[in-house]
Amino acid sequence: MAAFSGDETAPFFGFLGAAAALVFSCMGAAYGTAKSGVGVASMGVMRPELVMKSIVPVVMAGVLGIYGLIIAVIISTGINPKAKSYYLFDGYAHLSSGLACGLAGLSAGMAIGIVGDAGVRANAQQPKLFVGMILILIFAEALALYGLIVGIILSSRAGQSRAE
Repeated sequence: MAAFSGDETAPFFGFLGAAAALVFSCMGAAYGTAKSGVGVASMGVMRPELVMKSIVPVVMAGVLGIYGLIIAVIISTGINPKAKSYYLFDGYAHLSSGLACGLAGLSAGMAIGIVGDAGVRANAQQPKLFVGMILILIFAEALALYGLIVGIILSSRAGQSRAE
C-alpha cells in the first residue's frame, strides 16, 4: 500500500469547482431572471406594448448560467486521474476556477436583477432611459464575463504543477 500523499483527494476539489461554477452561476441567473421578470410583468400591465423591448434583462441574466456551464465542462473534462496524474495543485486550480466564475455570475445576476427590475419600470414612464438601462446591464454582465475569463485562465493552470 502506497503512502498517503493527499493527492488522492484532489479530484474532490476539482469536482467541487465544477459544481460551484454551475450552481452559483445558475443562482445568479435565476435571481436576475426572477427579479427582472417581476419588473417586466408589473410594467406590462401599464404598457403592454413595451414587454418585448423590456425582456433584455431577462435574456442577459439567462446567459450567466451558460458561463457556469462552460467552466463546469472545462473542469470536468480535465479530471481523469486514470489517464494522467491529478495532483492537489490541479484540484485547487479547478476549485478556484469554478469559484471565480460562479461567484462572479452570482454577483452579476444580482446586479442585473435589481437594475432590470427598476430599469424596465422606469422605462415605462420615461422611454429615454432605455439606453442608460442597457448600458448599466452591459457593465453588470461584464462582471460575469471577467469571472469566465479568469476561470478559463485558472483552469488552464491545472496540469502544470509537475513536469511529467
